[in-house]
Amino acid sequence: MHFLTKDLFFPPVEEASYEGVLAVGGDLSVDRLMLAYRNGIFPWFNEDEPILWWAPPERMVVIPMIYKVPRSMRNVINQNKFKITFNTAFKEVIHNCQQIERTGQEGTWITNDIVSSYTKLHELGFAKSVEVWQNDMLVGGLYGVDLGQVFCGESMFSKVSNASKVAFITLIGYLKEHQYKLLDCQVHNHHLESLGAFEISRDTFMRVLKS
Repeated sequence: MHFLTKDLFFPPVEEASYEGVLAVGGDLSVDRLMLAYRNGIFPWFNEDEPILWWAPPERMVVIPMIYKVPRSMRNVINQNKFKITFNTAFKEVIHNCQQIERTGQEGTWITNDIVSSYTKLHELGFAKSVEVWQNDMLVGGLYGVDLGQVFCGESMFSKVSNASKVAFITLIGYLKEHQYKLLDCQVHNHHLESLGAFEISRDTFMRVLKS
């Protein structure tokens, strides 16, 4: 495991631990965050921990060009119950992702420092959001880091049934329209799998990221 200094440096992702931890420390500056994402690395740590940088051996992804919307969600979308916007309420989205309660999870990894740093990324055009509205209320959304041909999803939230799913599928539609190669969902969870995400090897992910 590598311990980072003030120097803008990350070791090769192949040097990550079996679990996927590559490095510890450093900071959440714009330059370091963008260097990380462009090299297949992301921060993930709890409030009381040092910054941990990850490059897991398996990566959860969606390939927008071949993605098929589940029939049940097509029905939901066709009901037009929600209004969708892009990049109109980034701060509200990330704050909701920070505060939403998640089954089986104590607390949140979205610390105040994370909120501050990703808001700066948004102001510079690197971090983007999808917002889902119902009756003029923000009821769901997601945010992530846009690398141009790969979108790195970070977190999503839902206050009413299907709102985050609608945000997820709308994002994939946008990525497909603009010929993105991948939606990076980082690590496996059953919810993402139910939405159609699947795992690929780190080597495969890095080849796509660098192509």
